[in-house]
Amino acid sequence: MWNELNRYRRLPGSRRLLLCEALIAMALARFGLAFLPFRRIALWLGIPETESPVNAAAEQVEVATEIGWAVGCLARRVPWDSRCLAQALAATWMLRRRGLEPTLSFGVDLEKHREFVAHAWLRFGSCLVTGGVSHERFKTLASFTRKRS
Repeated sequence: MWNELNRYRRLPGSRRLLLCEALIAMALARFGLAFLPFRRIALWLGIPETESPVNAAAEQVEVATEIGWAVGCLARRVPWDSRCLAQALAATWMLRRRGLEPTLSFGVDLEKHREFVAHAWLRFGSCLVTGGVSHERFKTLASFTRKRS
């Protein structure tokens, strides 16, 4: 635990603030997943079967990358379940606070022992913000964004 605190203290102030924001966003996402029906979450996500543009300014992609770092860093350390959907929701909220509109996608992989395995990932521009590690093995079922491209 002391190593984690020392590592946190050595971070620049902007990254420490980003981690605090990510912690709040992840707690809100987890709360929403636990207590809201998915149809309410889907309304907040935006228009089904739409995607945001793949082109984005370099500065915006850098912001999205930093948000992905913060959410991913905390996902491994918080005491609650923070798998792919919670991470994607938290990062969506953080990006929208900055006026950036990402695309959240849901997919399934039926190949793995014939089990239903679901995954969610978030994309902004060409950057995979969360859930991008193995997203290509999943067949996309739905994508959501607020603005049409």
